[in-house]
Amino acid sequence: MNNIISIKNVYKIYQMGQEKVSALQGVNLDIAEGAFCCLLGSSGSGKSTLLNMMAGLEKPSSGEIIIKGRHVEKMSEEKLALFRQKHIGFIFQAYNLLPTRTALENVEMPMIFQGKPRKIRQKMAADMLTAVGLGERLHHRPSQMSGGQQQRVGIARAFVSNPEIIFADEPTGNLDTKTTDEVMHLMTRIARANRQTLILVTHEPEIAGYMNQVVTIRDGCVESEKFNEITKINEPKDPNEVNETNEYAEMKGA
Repeated sequence: MNNIISIKNVYKIYQMGQEKVSALQGVNLDIAEGAFCCLLGSSGSGKSTLLNMMAGLEKPSSGEIIIKGRHVEKMSEEKLALFRQKHIGFIFQAYNLLPTRTALENVEMPMIFQGKPRKIRQKMAADMLTAVGLGERLHHRPSQMSGGQQQRVGIARAFVSNPEIIFADEPTGNLDTKTTDEVMHLMTRIARANRQTLILVTHEPEIAGYMNQVVTIRDGCVESEKFNEITKINEPKDPNEVNETNEYAEMKGA
C-alpha cells in the first residue's frame, strides 16, 4: 500500500530557559494509507509531540514530514489551516467541545470553515451524530452529556467531513474501561467503513489490540514497531448502531 505519511529524521528541541530539551530525536516512520497506527508510550515519551508534528500543530526543529506527498513542515500557517480542513480530523482527550453550543452545533463547526451551506452541514451533522448513537441528543449541550457521550460528539466532529486522516490524542484517557471499549469500537468501525487512516496516541497497551501498526515511543525515539492483525472485535453491542454507521458510510460514498 502507498504511504500516506512519511516522517524522515525528525527532531524537536524545546528551549527551556538555559536548557534544551529534546522531545524527538531523529524519528523515522512510514504510515500506509488506511492503516490504524498506534503511537504507544508513557507520559513524556514524545508520542503526543510526534502527533502534533504530523498534524501540523507544531513545527519540527529539523527533518521532513510528508503527508499525501506534501511537505507539511514547509507550509505557512494559512496553507496548513487549509490542508487540515481538507484532509484531517482531530479527536482530543479533553473533548474540546464549545460549552455553549449543542452537539449539532459542535459537529457543524468544521463545515462552517469549509463554507458548506447551513442546511447541508446541519443534515450531515445530524446524520453523523445519529451514526455514533446520539440521534436523540442533537440539541444537548456538553454539560448535559456524560464523558462518553461528549467523546462521541468529538468523534462525530472529526469524521463528519470524511477526512482521509484522523488523529486522536489519548481519546480514551478520560473514560472508564467500558466506555473506552465502546469508543474504540466506534472509531475503528467508522474509519474502516470509510477507508480512512487512523493515528492514535495512547499510554494504554490494551488499545494496541484495535490497531494494526503499533509504534512504541521512548525518550523521543522509535523503540519498536510491530504490524499486527487487529485482535479486538469491531462489532458493536447495539445492532442499530452498526446499521446507522454503515448507512452513513454509504451516504459518504464509501
